[in-house]
Amino acid sequence: MLDLKIINCKIIDIENRLIVDGDIGIKNGKITDIGTVFSEAKIEIDAKENYVSPGFIDIHMHEEDLSLTKKVKYDIANTMLNMGVTTSVVGNCGNNRQGINELYEFIKEKGNPVNYLSFIGHNYLRNEVGNTNIYKKSSKNQIEKMKVLVKDAIDFGAVGVSYGLEYCPGIDTDEAVAITKEIQGRNDLLLAAHYRKDSIYALDAIKEMAQIGKEANIPFQISHLSSCSAYGNMTEALELIDNIAATGQDITVDAYPYDAFSTYIGSAVFDEGCFELWNKSYDSIMLTEEPFKGLICDKEIFERARKEYPEMLAVAYVMKKEEIIEALNHPLVMVASDGIYRNHSGHPRGAGTFPRVLGRFIRDQKLMEFYDGIYKMTQMPAERLNLARKGLIKEGYDADITIFDYDRIIDKATFQEPQLKPEGIEYVIVNGKIAIDRGNLVNNTFGVFYKRGEA
Repeated sequence: MLDLKIINCKIIDIENRLIVDGDIGIKNGKITDIGTVFSEAKIEIDAKENYVSPGFIDIHMHEEDLSLTKKVKYDIANTMLNMGVTTSVVGNCGNNRQGINELYEFIKEKGNPVNYLSFIGHNYLRNEVGNTNIYKKSSKNQIEKMKVLVKDAIDFGAVGVSYGLEYCPGIDTDEAVAITKEIQGRNDLLLAAHYRKDSIYALDAIKEMAQIGKEANIPFQISHLSSCSAYGNMTEALELIDNIAATGQDITVDAYPYDAFSTYIGSAVFDEGCFELWNKSYDSIMLTEEPFKGLICDKEIFERARKEYPEMLAVAYVMKKEEIIEALNHPLVMVASDGIYRNHSGHPRGAGTFPRVLGRFIRDQKLMEFYDGIYKMTQMPAERLNLARKGLIKEGYDADITIFDYDRIIDKATFQEPQLKPEGIEYVIVNGKIAIDRGNLVNNTFGVFYKRGEA
């Protein structure tokens, strides 16, 4: 007997770019049957001819800070599940919000709304070895210690190393390469980076990231190109990436579907000169937590928040929408949320990215092609992460499945209410078990922490 059967499906066949009518049988967390499924099941779902997709895979987001959630609740992992994500990659932008081992043990004990994989972050490691000054180069001794910590994290099961170059101006290219010395040349790993500087410096930033990837000889993922180059030079940035890829270097990109970014107000991103760089002013910045929740900055509020509340997330309305679309349509670019929250506050991308692409950009505005969009949310990140059994609806694959009403799917999260659930996500199945049932959360503990190679 099957554990679960889904009937009356419109199955998205990404490889053949088709919608296939049929049923799906699931047992022991795997898809066992596709087509007309006669076997009985313990539980049966009627998809009611809604679209059945592989669960969305978010290659770039930021996990819970367990010091804030007190290890008794979930924050962003719940919003991931609500928008149809079944697997996410954390530890991005050089920043693990706690050690990988601690996160692993928490999920092993409590479960998780979605599956997690993790990078080990360079900026996090700098703090671990005693370099807490973001403007200071690491010493030779500190770099040697980080080499060991990188190797330890990779041996533990990290998917690779992430960098937050803009967040830590003291990092030079030599240091970024040097910490990878013990893992260089491995194509089963991935390097990912938040660029050095945006806007007019974007092309130089891309060249530096490509250099790091080339010298380490490890496949490279450019993080959220949308916030790096959507200031008037996206075409040039994409052409540069194409040229790098044409040399044979393994390089891909992710982007999110919003024209505002979010990060900590006290970070180096907002150092002197940022507004001149973006051709904006203080009123382009919105703060997300009390005592300034929802306020647009002026000079006084901006400087006070930077000084007194440096960990507060801010939203910067500084990018060009048309260039976001240009990036998302490029064949080397996949969809990712870059979602991050503090105390349930932040940017709506952490709750709306995938429904937004499907509902607004593809269905309503016809700015992207349907199968391309689905591919960029499922199969493409699965392949990038070497997830051999995820990203497609196929027999033998993991039963991570999202069922959505294509006529209704839409993001609802706003910059004022950044965690509102989307509409149109009917079911989400994680590891063969129903987590979202007819739009309602029924269980948020089915996700696991995958060590590299386990998925």
